[in-house]
Amino acid sequence: MKRSLTPFILAGLVLGLAAGFAAHAALAPDGRAALAAGLSTVTGLFLRLIKMIIAPLVLATLIGGIAKMDNAASLGRIGLRTMGWFIGASLVSLSLGLVLVTVLQPGRGANLVVAVAAGPSPVEAFSMNGFLDHLVPTSIVAAMAQNEVLQIVLFSVLAGVGLLSMGSAALPLLDAVDALATLMLRLTGYVMWLSPLAVFAAVAAAIAVEGPGIVLVYGRFLGGFYLGIALLWLLLFAAGAAMAGRRILGLPAVLRAPLMLAFSTASSEAALAPTLAALERFGVRPRVAGFVLPLGYSFNLDGTMMYCTFAAIFIAQAYDVPLSLWQQLSMLLTLMVTSKGIAGVPRAAIVVLAATLPRFGIPEAGLLALLGIDHFVDMGRTATNVVGNSIAAVVVDRAERRAEQASAETPPLEAAAIPWNSLSTPSQM
Repeated sequence: MKRSLTPFILAGLVLGLAAGFAAHAALAPDGRAALAAGLSTVTGLFLRLIKMIIAPLVLATLIGGIAKMDNAASLGRIGLRTMGWFIGASLVSLSLGLVLVTVLQPGRGANLVVAVAAGPSPVEAFSMNGFLDHLVPTSIVAAMAQNEVLQIVLFSVLAGVGLLSMGSAALPLLDAVDALATLMLRLTGYVMWLSPLAVFAAVAAAIAVEGPGIVLVYGRFLGGFYLGIALLWLLLFAAGAAMAGRRILGLPAVLRAPLMLAFSTASSEAALAPTLAALERFGVRPRVAGFVLPLGYSFNLDGTMMYCTFAAIFIAQAYDVPLSLWQQLSMLLTLMVTSKGIAGVPRAAIVVLAATLPRFGIPEAGLLALLGIDHFVDMGRTATNVVGNSIAAVVVDRAERRAEQASAETPPLEAAAIPWNSLSTPSQM
C-alpha cells in the first residue's frame, strides 16, 4: 500500500464519524438500522476481498520465509526466539490488563451490564480437546477455503521445513511460492484502494446505530482500556529498544499507513501485506518478516490478550462477582491458552471471552453489553496486534543478524591458533 493512501483512510474515518452522528440525529431507529445494514454490505464486501487473499498470502509468505533460511539451525534459532518473544509478550499483555482493571475498577457499581438479561452465549464454548483436534487440518485446501489461519500456519511450517531439507530440488516449488506471494501482495495493493470507503461505511454504521452517547456510557471502560493500550505500547517498545536498539523507536513512523488501516477497519488481516512492505523498508529481511508475522497472527495478539483480561474482570466487577487472586491468576493462564490460534478478524476476542467466563462463574450475558462498543475497542487492540508483531519481527531479525555475525567471526577450531608472525601486526578487523 502506498503512503499516499493514508490521508484517504483518515478522511474516511473522519467523514464516517460525521455521517454517523448526522444519521443518528436525523433518522428514526428503524431508519438507522436500515442505513447500518446497507453500509455493512460495503464493509462486508471489503473484508471478503481481504479474506479471499489472506490464506494464500499467509501460505506463501510463511513457506517462503522458512524455505529461505540458511539452514535448519537458522530456522531453529529464529523459531525459538520468535516463540520466546511471543510467550513473554503474551504474559505481559495479560498481566497488564489484569492489574489495570483491578486498580481502576471501571465496572464497580455499574448498572449497565447488570441490566442485561441472561442469555445464551453468541459463540460456541471453547474446549482444549476441540482446540487440539482443530489444530491439524484434514485438508489444506479445506483449511484455506475456510481461512483457518492456525491450520494454514501448521501446514506452512511443515511444508517450509520440507522444502528447506530438499536443497536445490526445491527451487522450482520455491519459485512458484515466491510468485504466489508476489501476486497476493499485488492483489492486496489493489484491494487497499477500497479501504477508505470501507472505513467510512464501518464507522458511520456503528455511530448511526449506537449514537454519540455511547462514548459517555462506556467512557470508563474505553478510557481504562486505551490507557492500557498506551502502557502496553510503551512496554513493548521499551523491551524492543533494549533488545534491538533505540532505532526501533522510529518504527511507528514507518508503520503509519498499516496502523491507520488496522485501527480504522479493526482487521489486522487487512494490514498484513502493507506491514510486510513497511518492515522491509525498515530493514527487516523478508525471510524473517515472512516467518514472524504470519505466526504472530495465531500466537501473538497482544492487544487482544490485554483486552481479554480487562473485559473479563470488568464484567465480574459489574456483576459483583468476587474473584480470589488464585482465580484471577488461573483466568490469566486460561486466557493464555485460549487466545492462541484465533485469527485477527473483527470481534475474535468474543470467542475467547465466551470460552472463559463460565469457568469462573461470570455471567456470559456481560458479553452482550460489551458488543455495543466492541468495534471501537477492536480498533485499538487490532492496531496493537500489528505493533506487537512488528516489534517481534524487528527484534528477531536483529538477534539473528547478531548470531550470524558471531558465527562468521568465529574461526574454525583447527585455524584458531594465531600465527606467530601476526603478533606484531595490527589487527585488520
